[in-house]
Amino acid sequence: MRIGLTPERVVDTALELADASGLQNVTMTGVAQYAGVKTASLYAHVRDLNDLKTRMALSSLDELADHAAEALAGRAGKNALAALGNTYRDYARAHPGRYAATRIPLDHTSAATGGGPRNTDLTGAVLREYQLPEAERPHATRVLGATFHGFISLEQSGSFSHSSPGSDVSWQRTIDALDAMLRHWPEPSHTLNASHNENPA
Repeated sequence: MRIGLTPERVVDTALELADASGLQNVTMTGVAQYAGVKTASLYAHVRDLNDLKTRMALSSLDELADHAAEALAGRAGKNALAALGNTYRDYARAHPGRYAATRIPLDHTSAATGGGPRNTDLTGAVLREYQLPEAERPHATRVLGATFHGFISLEQSGSFSHSSPGSDVSWQRTIDALDAMLRHWPEPSHTLNASHNENPA
């Protein structure tokens, strides 16, 4: 296809290419070929591949946050937890390249803008229903992120496709387990902090 280029259209084209053939195949040359333009034309709209991928990440994070906000509306507790996880999983299935783009590492300035903080805030809204102490919410946020994204990554790679029961059953058990964990969140352990504060003899 041939498009009239703008920065937004370059990013959209790169995301379409990522969904179609994988984020690993997004290169400046590949995007130009997919768009039907010369590679040099892209540099009038994005600085380089790193700039393009940063823009891809921010666009995908915004889109994911929009989906999550819609899914969470009117839900609380386990229903909200399931809605959040299902949003990530459904997004990864429908848009594997865009989902992969949400995992692109960002610099501090980029990470502090747009969809990244919105997604964190939406996770925080789910956690508030579980009445976790505020100091524990960053840890719980990381646990949810690691569990959801870890499961989805393994599922996408085919790790669950050669065994039973099916991954849908394990996904539901994962939601059940996370709900139980959040309802019985452990007291903070002071062992690690104590060991860090010890002065060597």
